[in-house]
Amino acid sequence: MKSQTLKTNAQNTPSAIFRPDVPEEKGQNGPTLAEIRQRSFEIHMERCGIHGCDLDDWQQAERELQEKYNKINDERQKEK
Repeated sequence: MKSQTLKTNAQNTPSAIFRPDVPEEKGQNGPTLAEIRQRSFEIHMERCGIHGCDLDDWQQAERELQEKYNKINDERQKEK
């Protein structure tokens, strides 16, 4: 039953998460939209696909990834 629930939740994922019409960002200072989108979906699935938390998932993904990029950029600055 659990695998069926996960399959159903994945099938019901809003197509807005996968927006091919949004241009991809370029740069090394922060996460790309694709990275945020992927991490947001992972967080959504970690919550067992509970609906209604999409904004929270997106913001959490942005925070986590930005912290990761900040750490990487700080290390690069120390090397120079």
